[in-house]
Amino acid sequence: MNVKKPVMIAALTMAALCPPAFATSPTPPPASAEPGYEQQAANAAQLLHKAIAAYREEGNAAFARFSRQGEFIDGDQYVYVVDENGYMLASGGPSAALIGRDITPLLDPELKEAFNSALQAPESDTVSSAEYRWMNWNDGKVERKQVFYQKVDGKTFAVGYYLPRSSEAAAKALLDDAAAAIADDAEATIARINRLDPEFNRDDLYVFAVDMDSMSMVAHGYSRRLLNIHFPDLKNRDGLRVGQQILDAVEAGEDSVTYTWPNPVTERPEEKKTLIRKVGNYLVAVGYYQEPVTE
Repeated sequence: MNVKKPVMIAALTMAALCPPAFATSPTPPPASAEPGYEQQAANAAQLLHKAIAAYREEGNAAFARFSRQGEFIDGDQYVYVVDENGYMLASGGPSAALIGRDITPLLDPELKEAFNSALQAPESDTVSSAEYRWMNWNDGKVERKQVFYQKVDGKTFAVGYYLPRSSEAAAKALLDDAAAAIADDAEATIARINRLDPEFNRDDLYVFAVDMDSMSMVAHGYSRRLLNIHFPDLKNRDGLRVGQQILDAVEAGEDSVTYTWPNPVTERPEEKKTLIRKVGNYLVAVGYYQEPVTE
């Protein structure tokens, strides 16, 4: 699935409940998480289970516990609850400002229809999962967010986690698409990459291309200031000539290079593995960012 660049919608908190994006299972298995996010998925599933257990024991009194700092907030993961009429009942995150309010008027017509349909769905013992976008209160960025949710007593309980880094599989898929498009019509594809066509610009993934005859950067899906730069001279913030490193890898027949580069989502320098491919006289590349290693 191609994921477009973020567009902030007032009540995107609830986009998690839209039917087109969800899948259900009795318990959300970490194995179904996007690669690299298995632990976050497991933590979110556990927090949701804990919240529903607390509600079943305490009833609505548990909502106050969900909405304050403490046991139902784990880093950037928190519980939120919405009733069948669209009122926010509890939230341990930024949407706490909406507690007690009907959020449906904040939704655009298409989202409102899907939201109302989801709220009126019958209850089930299954847990659903969905992907949407929301502001990450830790870094102030609008990022992809995966959510687990379940309906109990007419109330929808949800817990999610952020996905600021795409997987290697997603990077390879984008490289395959870009390489095929350049092979078919290089000029048109380069123009599309440079105007940030979402087909070639997916969250923290973007395409760049180098003319191997002129050694110029002819396409870049994130920073236009890098266009027409002499590629062998391209350096990162540490002064490493990553352009030459990539060219050396191409010459050696390698298909990837690892170096440090700013992540367009987190805006922090992170380790990036860039997949590279020759297509005619063009070098086409897509990189994905690695989860920082914590001691």
